[in-house]
Amino acid sequence: MKQQTPDILQQMRDRLIMAHYRLGQKLRPSEVAAEFEVSANTIREIMLRLSAEGLLDYEDQRGFRVVGASDRLLHEITEFRIVLEQCGVERSIARGGIEWEAQMAAAHHKLSHIEARIRRTGDVVGVLKHWNDAELDFHLSLMGAADLPILQQSFRTVYARFRQQIVSPERSYAHREGNIIEHQRILEAALDRDVAASHDAIYRHLRRNLMPEPDARSEDTMTA
Repeated sequence: MKQQTPDILQQMRDRLIMAHYRLGQKLRPSEVAAEFEVSANTIREIMLRLSAEGLLDYEDQRGFRVVGASDRLLHEITEFRIVLEQCGVERSIARGGIEWEAQMAAAHHKLSHIEARIRRTGDVVGVLKHWNDAELDFHLSLMGAADLPILQQSFRTVYARFRQQIVSPERSYAHREGNIIEHQRILEAALDRDVAASHDAIYRHLRRNLMPEPDARSEDTMTA
């Protein structure tokens, strides 16, 4: 059965955020089209859409390339992700009821199950798609009562770009034991309706992906 464009778009998006392609790798529409058994024009349109999402770089006459590894880009994406998530959870705390709390608890339960399985088996690759989807669902659930659809849309795009940068051989990606504890802290702070603690838990969960602040004293010494 011939695949539909939306299905191919999602498969390509999954490939780009789960290390199917190397960061910085050149992609030729004709080669990708042969894999999916569709026209090169169809794949080119899909790639243009993915470049608009920030997952591919495109230059006229030079074609498409997977976005390269960049500490600066990861820093900026992480900062923006923190801002979006903190805003979303703050609005949800103010507006959410028992349904929002149940949604968060259910999303966290699923994520915890997958992370516990990874800890037990050591298998990341086999459950990477499920893990990615479950983690996205949990973080989206934090802003589930914010009543701002554009916030969630923006978060999905930022999250995809974030995962693309960290799920790569260049960064020796692996499951962190601290993830389980950090997700639990985020959930508990949100359920306690504690905005400050929620902001702090989200920041602490993501801060390892931020570049260190320059040492002002070192800069003074260098320019002295």
